[in-house]
Formats: sequence, C-alpha cells, structure tokens
Amino acid sequence: MARMPIICHEQCTGCGVCIAVCAPHILVLRNNIVSFIEEPQECNYCAQCEAVCSTGAILCPYEIVTASTAKYTEHAPNL
Repeated sequence: MARMPIICHEQCTGCGVCIAVCAPHILVLRNNIVSFIEEPQECNYCAQCEAVCSTGAILCPYEIVTASTAKYTEHAPNL
C-alpha cells in the first residue's frame, strides 16, 4: 500500500489552503471542517499539503533508510 498523508480531523479548520496546492486535486472538504483524500491512489506524496497546513493537521511521515539499516542490503551500494 502506498504512503498517504495523515489528516487529523480535529485540527483541520477547513481553510482550504491544502486543497489549493494539491496537484493531483484529491483533497476535498466535507461539512466545511474536515479534509479527506478522495482518490488515494492518485496521491504522489509530494507533502505540499503538509507544508502549507498552518495548524499541523496534515502529516506526511517518511522513513530515512541508509545502507546500514536497509532490510535488503543486496541492493545497497558498497560502502
């Protein structure tokens, strides 16, 4: 399953800024309060929605994987 932004509905003010910057146009407002991801498969995980959210209602967590912590080291470059 692809990574998806995490939306905290309690923190969302419904300002719509995240919707304006969403390139795939998959964020929508329901009841003028909460933003939802309408077509999750279209999300490119660019994190622009997180960057513009002034209340911190959207999180796009990521994991940094290095060669020493990678699960499959056969694809890691020789260091």
